[in-house]
Amino acid sequence: MAVNRDPILKKCRSLDISPMVLGYSENKKSMRFQKDGNRRKKVSEYGQQLKEKQKLKFVYGVLEKQFYHYYELATKEEGIAGENLIRILESRLDNIVFRMGLATTRREARQLVTHGHFCVNGKRVDIPSYRVKVGDVVSLREKSKKSKKFEQIAEVAGGRLTPAWLDVDKEKQSAKVTRNFAREDLDFEIAEHLIIELYSK
Repeated sequence: MAVNRDPILKKCRSLDISPMVLGYSENKKSMRFQKDGNRRKKVSEYGQQLKEKQKLKFVYGVLEKQFYHYYELATKEEGIAGENLIRILESRLDNIVFRMGLATTRREARQLVTHGHFCVNGKRVDIPSYRVKVGDVVSLREKSKKSKKFEQIAEVAGGRLTPAWLDVDKEKQSAKVTRNFAREDLDFEIAEHLIIELYSK
C-alpha cells in the first residue's frame, strides 16, 4: 500500500525532526523542511514541554494513553525518569525490529509485528508494544525469510546503523539485546526532562 509522505514531512517540520529519524530517506524536500523548521516564534515553557512530548510520541508512534502509562512506569523505576521513559520506548518490539533494519519505518515495523513475522526467543510474538529484555533474541520467522517483502526492506534499510546495545546477525536476520539502552545511544535530540516536568504539574 502506498504511503503518503507529505503529512509525515509536515509533522517533522513542525517538531524539528529529521525524517531520517523515522526511517525516511533524506531528499531536497525534507532538507528544506529541516532548514525552515527552526524559523519559529518564541514559545512558552509549557509550549516547549508540550512540543517535546509530541516529538517523542511521534517518533515512536505511541498514543497518549499508552505514553502516559510509560511515564508512570518510568517514574517508578530507579534512575532518571526521563531516561527511563526513552529506554522503555526503545525496548518495544516494533522499535527493535526497526533498529535491526528489518523494517523501513517504525510504522511498518508495527504492522509486520502484528502480522506475526517475528519471534522472541523462538516464540512468535505479534504485540508491537511487547518489551524486549536484555538477553532476548528477536528473529524473523523462517517462513517470512522467503518473503520478497523482506528482500525489498533489506535493500532500503539494510545499511542502517544499529545501536551498540543490539548484536545484529544480518545473515540469520536476528538480533540479541546485549545490554540496556543508554541515553548516549539515542540518535535524535530530545529534552526528555521537559516531558517529565509537564506530567509532574
